[in-house]
Amino acid sequence: MFLPGETHRVELTRERGIVTDVPEGTEENLSAPEDETMIINMGPQHPSTHGVLRLMLELDGEEILRVKPVIGYLHTGMEKTAEELLYIQGSTNVTRMDYMNPLGNELCFSLAVERLLGIEVPERAQAIRVLMAELCRINSHLVWFATSGMDLGATTVMIHGLRERELILRFFEKTSGLRMNCDYVRPGGVAADLPDGWVEDVAEIIEVIPRRLHESRDLLDDNPIFQKRMRGVGILTRDEAIALGATGPILRATGLAWDIRKAFPYSGYDRYEFDIPTQEGCDAWSRYQVRVAEVNESARIIRQVIETMPPGDYRVQDRKVTPPPRHRIDVSMEALIHHFKLFTEGFKVPAGETYVAIESPKGELGCYLVSDGVPPAYRQHTRGLCFYHVHAMPSMMVGGLVADAVVVIASADPVLGEVDR
Repeated sequence: MFLPGETHRVELTRERGIVTDVPEGTEENLSAPEDETMIINMGPQHPSTHGVLRLMLELDGEEILRVKPVIGYLHTGMEKTAEELLYIQGSTNVTRMDYMNPLGNELCFSLAVERLLGIEVPERAQAIRVLMAELCRINSHLVWFATSGMDLGATTVMIHGLRERELILRFFEKTSGLRMNCDYVRPGGVAADLPDGWVEDVAEIIEVIPRRLHESRDLLDDNPIFQKRMRGVGILTRDEAIALGATGPILRATGLAWDIRKAFPYSGYDRYEFDIPTQEGCDAWSRYQVRVAEVNESARIIRQVIETMPPGDYRVQDRKVTPPPRHRIDVSMEALIHHFKLFTEGFKVPAGETYVAIESPKGELGCYLVSDGVPPAYRQHTRGLCFYHVHAMPSMMVGGLVADAVVVIASADPVLGEVDR
């Protein structure tokens, strides 16, 4: 109890979690114990958290003792929203999750719907999907390359990465009308055929970007400061990665060549030749090497798509899950009714449940879909791979320095729109 006229100082005794009042003038030593730690917040508003992420760090000096991710600041309820949307509207919803991989999100959802419908899209539609998915992979890795360089102070690399990405965004806009969140891949195929001149546009992309990326790497690979910031930082062993559900470049940086495109081919990926880049270091440097190598492999796949693009339709026409051709609406009452009913009532999906996974730029993206026979979906759940990677960060950070937390976040490459979906 404080008595009137008596001055006190307050000391926090961490071991017992209590506050002790100490009268002024006493000889008691009030210096902090040597083993006292400090808990600080990194985020949620922090330029290196790649979104609205909060990390509670317990520090002993500059050494990280404990990490607790706190998520939910960007919650949008996309999975619940899916229960109110027609299946034809589903791509518009999921495209916003990982906004660096919008077409991959749409592809995963569309494959799940098509599996329940029991349909397979035409070969041309599959090839277009592969083309756009691999462009999205390069797009995602370029943004990672740019922001990771910025996180470590290499601002020139940031400018280079965003400059190269612009080529891809312009092609997305030319093809779908939008630079991001395209709503282009839909159940039954894609929204429109590739535009005139697409071969020349894509050929320029896969010729310019790998060459310029190689030039940008010259600024980093032999830079002693960059190497010291990356090598041996953010260690996550193969066993830890598997136990925590980490996939994609994080898992392949442990030496495990696991890729859904090879293990469970979808959309005709088994028609194309490509390698799975791996590294053995299990650290941020290995993840950097894997992602850069994947850009070259994606360019290799895209080159094969250009050379082997099949003729034919870009969507299914005989199941009434896609709109009729625009010119038929003016001459056919049946086509007009089909168009009207599709966008007002949607199409029915047989009752059942399925899970479909694809290899997104960051790892295994999955869609679990449940249908009760009438639109909309009864339940939709997304395996958001960034959710697992955020919760793998403590294993990568503990024992390192607080300055290395930025490197770990950059090497994990999370997108909080997907974590908090």
